[in-house]
Amino acid sequence: MVEKRPPVHNSEVYLLTQSPFPAKPPPSPPSPVTPAEDEFCAHIEKFGLISEPAIAVAACESRLAAVEERLNGAVHVLSTETRALQSLTELYSTDRTAREGFDRAVEVITRRQGERSGRNGKLVVIGVGKSGHIAKKLVATFNSLAIQAVFLHPTEALHGDLGQIGRNDTILLITFSGKTQELLTLLPHLGRTLPMILLTSHTRPETCEIIRCRPDTILLPAPIHESETQSFGVCAPTTSTTVALTVGDALAIVASQEIHAGSVAAVFAKNHPGGAIGAALRSNSSNVPKVRHLAVSLDEITCLDGNTCQLTGADILRAGYACKTGWVRLRQPDGGGGSGETVVSPCRIRQLSSADLTCTIDELEGRLVTHKSDFVSICANTTVRNAAEWISTIVEQQTNKNSPAGSGSGLDDDGVTCGHDSIIAVMEKGECVGLLEVATLLQAHS
Repeated sequence: MVEKRPPVHNSEVYLLTQSPFPAKPPPSPPSPVTPAEDEFCAHIEKFGLISEPAIAVAACESRLAAVEERLNGAVHVLSTETRALQSLTELYSTDRTAREGFDRAVEVITRRQGERSGRNGKLVVIGVGKSGHIAKKLVATFNSLAIQAVFLHPTEALHGDLGQIGRNDTILLITFSGKTQELLTLLPHLGRTLPMILLTSHTRPETCEIIRCRPDTILLPAPIHESETQSFGVCAPTTSTTVALTVGDALAIVASQEIHAGSVAAVFAKNHPGGAIGAALRSNSSNVPKVRHLAVSLDEITCLDGNTCQLTGADILRAGYACKTGWVRLRQPDGGGGSGETVVSPCRIRQLSSADLTCTIDELEGRLVTHKSDFVSICANTTVRNAAEWISTIVEQQTNKNSPAGSGSGLDDDGVTCGHDSIIAVMEKGECVGLLEVATLLQAHS
């Protein structure tokens, strides 16, 4: 009996062909190529494995070097101009010519404009090229500090703009070389009676061509310690314009402090209501103009000792001219052994006639001096606006011959009499700390 077996299962696959495929061994991997003996010491860069990083490092180093060179150039310019300003400071601290020139320049500006001068003159600033741009900036600074100034181009002046110059004006010429041809051409057409200030690099008048043509010119030196070609390799106006601008700024600040004694901040705030500066000034209550800002300190007023029966109008005029504030105090012994004091204001000094100069003060009593008893007292911290409104009410009502003025103003004005030539005593803690003309107060508020 035949035994039945189950089928056998395996994974072989049989192809029914006439002849089987020839057996082929699998391909072997390629054998490594052995380098030649001289290639064992080849540099790794030859195989191109690090060429790009090397280029990047070199580019970075080059960039850093360029930045360093750029910043070194900037530091060189800054240090050079700083050194120029240091030299300028030393000059005005020690040099007699520079110091006298600056003093005369401030004196002529303050004497020919401002309330006490009575001339209503202005400063005419003239320059060409870069000096012209400096002139325009200084004009803006002077005007913001309530010193009237205008810019005049020398060429345009010869074509009609000379009409800007008035007989009470002061001329300020700006030229580094001191021999700018446009200014030399204009010079003969500027009146000899006009005071002239020259802002230039020259430190001595005999070396400057403009001063040789106009010897009465006030020299305002603005030199540099080394030429711009030596500093930077090019003669472009850089250090020279910096020192010129600095001297001009000093002139503007000092002159404004004398013209608007104690009230420069209030004047600037009034003239600069716009922009970020105006906003900052408005937000700071301490910048609100107060009467104290306009007052002239008693320490700044010339005091004359003597009998009023001997002092004359000429003595008052001389003392007022010598005093920077234009005020004069009179002090004399009285019969009781004490001392009485009267004041002469700038506006009354300006009203003196030629005949008044030979008259004694006693003869001019009614229209020259003001006694303390006639002062109008106002608290030093009163705002200019409130004080001016109160004074205006008094003046107006007295002019109209109405009842006593100022009711409801919040100030004690009983029995107060006041006119435009009256004097305000600025009071603090019961003492007079300064004096102020009514006309000055009203104009500051207008």
